[in-house]
Amino acid sequence: MTALFLNAAYFLTLIVAAPWLIYQSVFRGKYREGFAAKFWGAAPRRNSNRPCIWLHAVSVGEVNLLGVLLKHIAMHRPDVECVISTTTKTGYDLAKSKYAQYTVFYCPLDFSWAVRRAMNRIRPSLLVLAELELWPNLVRAAREHGARVGIVNGRLSEKSFRGYHHIRRWLLPVLNSIDVIAVQNEEYAQRFRNLGVEPERVCVTGSLKFDGAQCDRHNPRTQSLRKLAGFSADDVVFLAGSTQQPEEQLALAAFQSLAGEYPQLRLVIVPRHPHRFDEVAALLDRSGLKWQRRSALSESTNSPLTTHSSSPVLLVDTVGELGAWWGTATIGFVGGSLFSSRGGQNMIEPAAYGVALCFGPNTQNFRDVVALLLANDAAVRVASGEELTAFVRRCLSDTAYADGLGRNAVELVKAQQGATARTWARIEPLLPQPVIQLEAANRPAA
Repeated sequence: MTALFLNAAYFLTLIVAAPWLIYQSVFRGKYREGFAAKFWGAAPRRNSNRPCIWLHAVSVGEVNLLGVLLKHIAMHRPDVECVISTTTKTGYDLAKSKYAQYTVFYCPLDFSWAVRRAMNRIRPSLLVLAELELWPNLVRAAREHGARVGIVNGRLSEKSFRGYHHIRRWLLPVLNSIDVIAVQNEEYAQRFRNLGVEPERVCVTGSLKFDGAQCDRHNPRTQSLRKLAGFSADDVVFLAGSTQQPEEQLALAAFQSLAGEYPQLRLVIVPRHPHRFDEVAALLDRSGLKWQRRSALSESTNSPLTTHSSSPVLLVDTVGELGAWWGTATIGFVGGSLFSSRGGQNMIEPAAYGVALCFGPNTQNFRDVVALLLANDAAVRVASGEELTAFVRRCLSDTAYADGLGRNAVELVKAQQGATARTWARIEPLLPQPVIQLEAANRPAA
């Protein structure tokens, strides 16, 4: 596909989507930031001549998984400079706070002029795309600039495979210009091969998300949040994370039906999207229960806000904390999975903490992880609000059952770890050699 054709296609798509984009911008505050970076390629100008890796992560999930890779790069190649681009505002905000020592910017849209300008300003040695954010003009601009290109933690769903298969004649030159496609499992690898990608470019390295999973419930961040929420040693926390409508209502119904019988039960709700925080708050108001917003709890002793919560229900209306909140939970439900077409959300984080875990049937985005969890008796699939309530009830009444699910989950996560080292082994050769190694290689033999 030529750059001119792609530019025209993107432009027409923007025209068609303009009413929706304007609505999202005006009423939900989306797409307001980073206009110059997105449409003009006004990325921060990099002034050093050090080797550089440009890592692109679409949103919050991809931003989080970059953490283990960034640590690995800093440990093994401290001479390399890393910059991070994102697509969404939530991803950008999280990257700015989580990786403050790195340059963070909005990735340009895939218009040829924007990606070329950004490439000239960043001057990367290597472009790394997290999971599969495949933009032909961006990949082409990287190659024209002289940079190598790699995909890490790659995945290719059956739906995406069918879509790509229809346009593989135009897509294959782009895919075969990528040096390394490091994917999470053999199923994804075979789909890339079936598209016609040269087999030597595809490798299975496992999921970085397992490596990034925190297994220690006593980590400082989780302990801080536990204290902030006012959880006691006797409390049993039921956390519904990454929820979408109407999953909050179902979790709330489960809590209301069981709280009288189990007074130690606490409910934490973490909606997936920030724009729904107020909607869920209104739902909790209507419930008549005593509840608290996370944003009203302050960790500063000098703040006039509440310093801890004693409410039985907590709404986490902040971004980027869910991973640590999972460490407070005994029982968990992963949202985006019951009545949603989103394909589920990350269930590795709660599994790593040993949470007695359940999720709905719509988990196609995590099909491989779900298969592992179910096969190892490390999670349960529920199909309705009634089954969700029954699961929570069983975990409360049969602690050995809940403990067994959690223990199996932790063992599974630990067994899957190691993807970061395997991924680095494939992308590190794409970088220029360190100067000290080059000098040693060029030094005459004694």
